[in-house]
Amino acid sequence: MSSAASLGELLESSGAILHGHFILTSGRHSDVYFEKFRVLENPGVLSALCAEIAERHRDLSLDFIAGPTTGGIIIAFEVARQLGLPAVYIETEVGKKTLRRNKTLPAGAVGLIVDDVLTTGRSLIESREAIEAAGGNVAAYAVLIDRSQNAEWDRPLFGAYRVEAVSYAADDLPDWLAAIPAVKPGTRAA
Repeated sequence: MSSAASLGELLESSGAILHGHFILTSGRHSDVYFEKFRVLENPGVLSALCAEIAERHRDLSLDFIAGPTTGGIIIAFEVARQLGLPAVYIETEVGKKTLRRNKTLPAGAVGLIVDDVLTTGRSLIESREAIEAAGGNVAAYAVLIDRSQNAEWDRPLFGAYRVEAVSYAADDLPDWLAAIPAVKPGTRAA
């Protein structure tokens, strides 16, 4: 397993960690942003982070690895490849996460949900609901980068790389952050 320092170096060298004023996918604001596509476009960095997830969950009795669009699909593929399991892709249809393209799960199949960057966990919960609606079960969650703040989860959660990155509600910005022009690099409307 890689040390947190070497994973941090991989993230820095890939250009995945940005500093400024960002409006996150969740709608919250932060001075640190993780550009997941710098990780997803670099197979060496992605494989190293996914290896952390795969090793952590190797002893679970899993039937599949699931990930939501967009980044989660790539991560699900790589973790599934490393564990020798099938990947399941969760997409959005009419504003709701679901299994599409005639994908079905055997009743009671157990999976691990993976995703890219965790702030609020909304995508993980919506993905779990989609798996359960399809007849499956979720044993745990795993993310490449965990930037959540003291959250409690309904399943075990593992982050390949944990970072302390504070986020703020739009109406509760500190003056120093409000003074920096905000950009919204995320992929989901708040």
